[in-house]
Amino acid sequence: SAVLIDKGREIFLATERGKAIRFDEKEIRQMGRVARGVRGIKFSTGDKLIGMEVSDPNSTVLTVTVNGFGKRSDVSKYRLQKRSGYGTINLRIVEKNGPVIGVLQVTDDDEVMVITQAGKAIRMPAKGISKIGRATQGVKLISVAGEERLAGVERIVALDGDDEDDADSDG
Repeated sequence: SAVLIDKGREIFLATERGKAIRFDEKEIRQMGRVARGVRGIKFSTGDKLIGMEVSDPNSTVLTVTVNGFGKRSDVSKYRLQKRSGYGTINLRIVEKNGPVIGVLQVTDDDEVMVITQAGKAIRMPAKGISKIGRATQGVKLISVAGEERLAGVERIVALDGDDEDDADSDG
């Protein structure tokens, strides 16, 4: 991910093996276009970055796994750290839930869509997903059968007004 951020914001990074780190944007110094950048999080062997968000204290972090499990946690549950650490546990990875496929920042007004590799999709309100502790395994969001896995998760932002009228208009 790449985003423009305002001063005073916080960065949230999450890994496939269930780790996450939250740090202040001041930890990232300005650099030129060809610079390599700075390390945000250290990885355990075989781990990789799965998502990045700019923290909003009014939102929750939604974490979703390949086997259809997910959970929401308050951003405040992740302690503010220095960048380049190993982070803290975001989600306990076990065989039943599998590795993390995505992290999103959501509010109670948002909806999320999860889709499997086989094309099965479910749209659900974010507030319907349990808000539970940081170091938990999550709850089942969608059933996957056999070798089927989740392919992705996306946030659907609530629109102001009646969007059905917008779809039917001619102009």
